[in-house]
Amino acid sequence: MRIAVTGGTGFIGGRLIPRLRAHGHESVLLRHGDDWPAVALEGMDAVIHLAGEPVAQRWTADAKRRIRESRVEGTEGLVHALADTARRPAVLVSGSAIGFYGDRGDEEVTEKSTPGSGFLAGVTREWEAAADGAAALGIRVVKIRTGIVLGREGGTLAKLLPIFRVGIGGRVGSGRQWMSWIHADDMAELLVFAAEQGGVCGALNGTAPNPATNAEFTRQLAAELHRPAVFPVPLFALRLLYGEMAEVVAGSQRVLPRATEAAGFRFRYPELRGALNELLT
Repeated sequence: MRIAVTGGTGFIGGRLIPRLRAHGHESVLLRHGDDWPAVALEGMDAVIHLAGEPVAQRWTADAKRRIRESRVEGTEGLVHALADTARRPAVLVSGSAIGFYGDRGDEEVTEKSTPGSGFLAGVTREWEAAADGAAALGIRVVKIRTGIVLGREGGTLAKLLPIFRVGIGGRVGSGRQWMSWIHADDMAELLVFAAEQGGVCGALNGTAPNPATNAEFTRQLAAELHRPAVFPVPLFALRLLYGEMAEVVAGSQRVLPRATEAAGFRFRYPELRGALNELLT
């Protein structure tokens, strides 16, 4: 297949492009922001849409605007471009996020669970609605609700490694909050799977089947690095650093990929220990 990829130069895209090549697909990177030209989509068999402003930053009013516009308006622009193509791609695989569910404590949530509340949940609902607009064009739509993607080259793990390697890492707050994670290789494979499998549509959780509490994640990361983890991060420090976004870091999301597994996807790294071991050895 010829597959157009937006956001292909980012952390996840860096893993995705080689996986597409390994599966025998040709990838075409699109870098046009909110203004996606229809001509760039002509002749494509699929689109994988990953572009978006990073969420992990202090949520100023301007940052919130960029986060929303890059996801909601950017996706709307992409769908408008798809409507103008003479031969439309068969599938749109659109990025989404488990922020859709909001802070849920110990509750197990699946693709059938109701959306949560808060800024990120609201943005994600609008983002998915924008992607669903492609269904009216006869395009199969898959929305990947991505969790915490673990990879050495980016994301949460890359930020934590320097801290834990010098022995000053620790849990966040109580450590009882759930972290729904996925190995970067599994994330890339899931995107390819969603594009290839013609019977798959709707929302899929991009999270491993065994989420971990923050305390457990901390213990296992420290153990892999042979370092202590005795310096907990108080919530007030997070709030000073990140403001409102700190509530996302401290929030709890116990997300299970029920629809993902039912569709036939098999995780190479279903357990946190195996994922961290592969990434850190």
